[in-house]
Amino acid sequence: MFSKSRINETGAKPEADKPKAPEAPVSKPSMDFTPSAPKGKAVASVLSSDLTVVGNLRTSGDIQVEGTVEGDIRAHLLTVGESATIRGEIVADDIVVNGRVIGRVRGLKVRLTSTARVEGDIIHKTIAIESGAHFEGSVQRQEDPLSTGRASAALQAPHHAEPAAAPEAP
Repeated sequence: MFSKSRINETGAKPEADKPKAPEAPVSKPSMDFTPSAPKGKAVASVLSSDLTVVGNLRTSGDIQVEGTVEGDIRAHLLTVGESATIRGEIVADDIVVNGRVIGRVRGLKVRLTSTARVEGDIIHKTIAIESGAHFEGSVQRQEDPLSTGRASAALQAPHHAEPAAAPEAP
């Protein structure tokens, strides 16, 4: 009897109504999907080994580079794969270098693994260099290595503006 009542409850008319109800929520999750896109930071963007990017990359999320990037990279977490080559400045909270970097590296936590090859200066708060890593450049510790470029650029701009303003006044 219970099965008969269930079959009767799920008659053809209620089943026809049920597909209509899910159709409306399907459009609602698409609206919900747009706001949730920035929350997808947990998934890293991956640049495959056969990909070459010419230009700068900027994200508040994570990037894993396996290919070649000719330009600057700014991210939250940057992983440079063993087959990767980056020519440019790297700025991230957390940087793990397994491949080759030609340029300045700035990060709160920088780690060079045994397969890393870095040609450039490293500005960091915390650094770890594994045995076997190749590194040519200088290492400098700073409390806030991420603001180094911005602070120096901001300090230089007013100095150039003040001398220009002074000769115009007299």
